[in-house]
Amino acid sequence: MHRYRTHRCGELRKGDVGSTARLSGWVHRKRDHGQLLFIDLRDHTGITQIVFQPEKPFFADAERARNESVLTITGHVVARSDDTVNGELPTGEIELVADAMVIESEAETLPLQVNSEQDYPEETRLRYRFLDLRRDKMQRQIRLRSAVTSSIRRRMVEIGFTEIQTPILTASSPEGARDFLVPSRMHPGRFYALPQAPQQYKQLLMMSGFDRYFQIAPCFRDEDARADRSPGEFYQLDLEMAFVTQEDVFSAVEPVMHGLFEEFSGWSVPGPFPRIPYREAIAKYGTDKPDLRNPIEMQDVSEPFRGSGFKVFAGMLEKDADNRVWAIPAKTGGSRAFCDRMNSWAQGEGQPGLGYIFWRDGNKGAGPIANNIGEERTEAIRTQLGLSDGDAAFFVAGNPKKFYKFAGAARDRAGRELGLCETEVFRFCWIVDFPMFEWDEETKAVIFSHNPFSMPQGGMEALDGTDPLDILAFQYDIVCNGIELSSGAIRNHRPDIMKKAFEIAGYDFSVVEEKFGGMYRALQFGAPPHGGIAPGLDRIVMLLADTENIREVTAFPMNQQAQELLLGAPSTVTEGQLKELGIQLSIAAREALGKSVKADAGDRQGES
Repeated sequence: MHRYRTHRCGELRKGDVGSTARLSGWVHRKRDHGQLLFIDLRDHTGITQIVFQPEKPFFADAERARNESVLTITGHVVARSDDTVNGELPTGEIELVADAMVIESEAETLPLQVNSEQDYPEETRLRYRFLDLRRDKMQRQIRLRSAVTSSIRRRMVEIGFTEIQTPILTASSPEGARDFLVPSRMHPGRFYALPQAPQQYKQLLMMSGFDRYFQIAPCFRDEDARADRSPGEFYQLDLEMAFVTQEDVFSAVEPVMHGLFEEFSGWSVPGPFPRIPYREAIAKYGTDKPDLRNPIEMQDVSEPFRGSGFKVFAGMLEKDADNRVWAIPAKTGGSRAFCDRMNSWAQGEGQPGLGYIFWRDGNKGAGPIANNIGEERTEAIRTQLGLSDGDAAFFVAGNPKKFYKFAGAARDRAGRELGLCETEVFRFCWIVDFPMFEWDEETKAVIFSHNPFSMPQGGMEALDGTDPLDILAFQYDIVCNGIELSSGAIRNHRPDIMKKAFEIAGYDFSVVEEKFGGMYRALQFGAPPHGGIAPGLDRIVMLLADTENIREVTAFPMNQQAQELLLGAPSTVTEGQLKELGIQLSIAAREALGKSVKADAGDRQGES
């Protein structure tokens, strides 16, 4: 018989009655019934009820064993009586009567209960993550992540992709988020960077003749934490394809995403995924990450307000040709109480308010705006928006570049508050036709708006003869339920276009040669047209697990302050290590380090 187990804790069934079995696992729960002691023994497969009889010499030891102590139990399998069968457990028709017990490891008093879904502070959960991960919900979600990763690999290989690992220690890039830098001992004063993404390497692989590449790639960005973004590191399904158009990329990726979400969810996954131009997404949804479960689509209703009696909006339209009035139609929202709640919410968001009209009594408009613009204009708005009695519309006015995010937030809130949003469905879409460049108010210059290595629509002709702010790129995002899973693009494969695009964005050619020399050289030796995308694995699993926090599907995440509390990263290093790397801390850094060390010591003392 094996030293630790003949079966796992979720495997014994009625057919095993009469046999001898050995199980190892954690004490999940104890119940003392006087003459008998019951312990639920747990491992990753499930739970078996163990019966301890008082005449056994190890009975007292079993009584003292705390929850989460590790036991090895040898015993005989017996059938439960009909009135004690537990239909909620796969092992519920049997129990194991203990004949021998070994305490493999005793548990101290627990800082959090594993056998409960009780909520605990995030700091507690992350500091004792090894306990938190034992909980049933976390076990399910981390195993889901493993299964999703395996399914992705299988699907990608089946459609002809080759898995290739790219370097972790690479060169710093001036684009995107802040790099994590790694000092080089062998080259004092020089630094590696952890890759924000394998962007340049995967393009170089296309130039090396690997037609279809993928990997489950670790990426590192020194960014602040959000619910849907871990600070520091994340994983993505990184892929690239040669000799493809934008539609070819969509045709390869969409079935993978559709099949993956169907495989791991009982929810509906409608397809094909709609293609929505960037500017249309902003105008209809107030975001380039629209949640299409919400049926509300905003519309421009400037004309009914132009020259109207509602002087606030009419004056804005007259003052500046760029100003517009957008309407947020809200079916079933036609009550003054709801409209006033939306107005109060807007004021809480720092806005002066949220104008509205609601319709009642035979499609008659009501509210201050309706009274000011009159029946004819009110009716024109109602007709344009397709509304009727019991419905409402909310209005936002000014320059759309300044108000579109607030309008999108109002759309989201109205959809949720009115119960208009679909449930148990994954609504995907592609956002396409992103601007190649944008104006940076801070630097007063034209900059790349998305990926600097993208192919502009129109190629060199567009770069030479078009206002940079009017140039569109072959760039695209895939979005699901309001979550951006990935950005991608058809890449620029010509050195002259690369040089010109960076010149427009303010880069001297010497900078291009220094920072992107490898890429520029590769483009000069026969680069195929190519493109790709990189859906985020963490966000995919977050959606499939139906959770709103990415830390719930990451085994050992950092907290909001980018600290890994279990092992204590980031940590201090010795003076010898710093000297070996040729690094000297500034006075400010030493003072900050001293304060943080004292604070950490205080936290540990408080816990003890």
